[in-house]
Amino acid sequence: MTADALALPVHARPTLTRVIVAASLGNALEWFDFLVYGYFAVTISNVFFPSDNPTASLLAALGTFSVSFLMRPIGAILIGAYTDRAGRKAGLTLSILLMVLGTTMTALTPGYATIGLAAPILIFVARVLQGFSVGGEFGSAVTFLAEQTASRKGFVASWQWASTGITGALASAFGLVLTSTLSPEQLVEWGWRVPFLFGILIGPVGLYIRRRLDETPEYVEIEPTRTPARDVVRDHPFEMLLAMGAAAISNSSAYIILYIPTYAMKELHLPQATGFTATLVGAVILGIASPFAGHFSDKFGRSGILKGTAWLFFLTIYPVFYLMVASPSLATAIFAAGWLSLVKAGYSGVLPSQLAELFPTRVRGIGVSLSFALAVTIFGGFTPFVATWLIAVTGNSLSPSFYMMLTTGLSIIALVFVRRRRYPRSYPALALPR
Repeated sequence: MTADALALPVHARPTLTRVIVAASLGNALEWFDFLVYGYFAVTISNVFFPSDNPTASLLAALGTFSVSFLMRPIGAILIGAYTDRAGRKAGLTLSILLMVLGTTMTALTPGYATIGLAAPILIFVARVLQGFSVGGEFGSAVTFLAEQTASRKGFVASWQWASTGITGALASAFGLVLTSTLSPEQLVEWGWRVPFLFGILIGPVGLYIRRRLDETPEYVEIEPTRTPARDVVRDHPFEMLLAMGAAAISNSSAYIILYIPTYAMKELHLPQATGFTATLVGAVILGIASPFAGHFSDKFGRSGILKGTAWLFFLTIYPVFYLMVASPSLATAIFAAGWLSLVKAGYSGVLPSQLAELFPTRVRGIGVSLSFALAVTIFGGFTPFVATWLIAVTGNSLSPSFYMMLTTGLSIIALVFVRRRRYPRSYPALALPR
C-alpha cells in the first residue's frame, strides 16, 4: 500500500457492500422501469396507443420505447461531463433524481380513453426524460465502481449487470403474478401500473444512499477539468469506437431477452405468463452468474472471457430461436431465456470493467457514458422494434436471430483491438473493507 493510500482516513471509506448497493440501485431502477415497459408492451399499447390494427398499436408502443433511447447520448454528454467535472457522486445523484421523475410520470399518466392524445404525448415525454437520465447513469456508476479497488475491478463493476438480473427477476415476478391473477380487463385498467408504482419507491432510497457517499480514490487524485464531448471524440476516437463495438452484443442481447414475453405471446401464441416465467428464470441466472464472470476476469483476464462468450452468442442464437419456433412451450421458452442470460452474464459481467479501462481517469465518466449510450441507442433500444418489424416484413419468425448475429459480429471485431488500448489505472485505489 502506498503512502497516499495510507494517508486516507480509514473511517471515511465505505464498505464494499455499501458502494455496490449505492451504485447499483440507480441501475436497478433504470432496468426495472425499462423491463416492465417492455414486458407489458402489449398492454401499454392498448392503454395509450389504441388502434384497429394490433401490430400497428404494438409498434407505436415499442417505437415510443425506442425513441427514448435517442436521448441517451445527450444525457451521456451532459451528465457524463458533469460527472468528470463535479465528481462521481454528483453524477450518480443527478441521474437517479431524473429517473424517479420519469418513472413517476409513467405510473400516473391517465390512459388514452381518459385524456385522449395527451396520454401518448405524456408517456413519450416520460420516456424521453428517463432516456436522458439513464444516458449518464451507466457511465457514472461504472466509473464509480471501477475506481474503488485495485484488484477487484471486474467483480465490483460486474454488479451493474448483476443488479439488472435481480431487478429483472423482480419485474418478471410482477408480470407473472399480475397476468396470472388479474383478468385482461383489470390488467389494462390498473394492473400494469402496479410495478411502476413500486419502482417509484426505489428512487428515494437510492437517492439517500448516494448522497452519503465519498468520492473515489482515483478521482480525488486528479484535478477535474471541463471535458466537452468533442474533446473526448477528438482525443479518444478509437477508444470510443471500440467501446461502442464491444457493447453492441451486450445491448442487443439484453433487449432481445426483454422481448421474449412479447415474442412468446405474439409469434408463438403462448400464454403471457409463459414469457414472464422464462424471463424470471433468465434474470435469476443473470443476477447470480454476472459477479462470477467479473471475479474470473480479475484472475484470468477480460479478453478471453469476452471473446469466448461473444462466439457462443454467434453460434447458438439461431438454434435457440429455431427451438422456440419448432417446439413452442414453457420449457423451450425457459431454455432460451436461461441460455441467453447465462451467456450474457459471462459477457456483460466483464464488459463494464473493460470499458472503464479503455479511458483515462479524467475523461472516464463521459467516455464510458457516451460510448455506451450510443451503443444502446444503435444496437439496444430499437431491438424489440427491429425484431417486430423484421418478422412483419419477412414473415420469418427466426429473423430476430439474424440481427443478433450481426451485432455479435461487430463486437467480435471490436474485441480483437480492445486489449491493445486499455489504459492502466492512473492511481492506486484503496481496497475497501467487505
